[in-house]
Amino acid sequence: MAQNLKEKLSLIQNELKAPKNQYNSFGKYKYRNCEDILEAVKPICKKYRTTLLIEDSISQVGERYYVKATASLLDWDANEEFSVQAYAREELEKKGMDASQVTGATSSYARKYALNGLFNIDDTKDTDSEEYQAKGKAEPKAEVKLATKNQIEMIVTLYKPEELTTMLGRLNKNIDELSVEEASKMIKARKG
Repeated sequence: MAQNLKEKLSLIQNELKAPKNQYNSFGKYKYRNCEDILEAVKPICKKYRTTLLIEDSISQVGERYYVKATASLLDWDANEEFSVQAYAREELEKKGMDASQVTGATSSYARKYALNGLFNIDDTKDTDSEEYQAKGKAEPKAEVKLATKNQIEMIVTLYKPEELTTMLGRLNKNIDELSVEEASKMIKARKG
């Protein structure tokens, strides 16, 4: 059995499988949410005598509010703790959501990325899975390159916040999820 929190965290990270079981029909992609990760990790944390805590706090930067999620793993035996933080910005408005729902959605997003950081969650597949076995036979998918920092900064400069929120809402994406191609189109459309 592991002797300290670093060893326990490593064992949890290697044992944890949180598949992308959710499906976004608008964007036609699979994803995992915070609840999927929590469901998968809780029994493993218990097995290694650790407790996972997640806390949120609100920070204001300029005119915008951010939810800061802190995911902490506590060791029952050694009284040690390890934490990771992630931030998500609230949208100015989200169609069909009231303010508390916007904050809740932002909290879930920040918590998911704090958990991803703590448990080193990536997109590797279990080598025994059918999906992994079929992967070698399928056509390779083109990797989507995300927008550069410069592109994102230019978009934020070119568009009013409410315009940007509307455009991102249509794409069902946050600004940091835009592809290079999508960002280029947005810049070109504004610059004419």
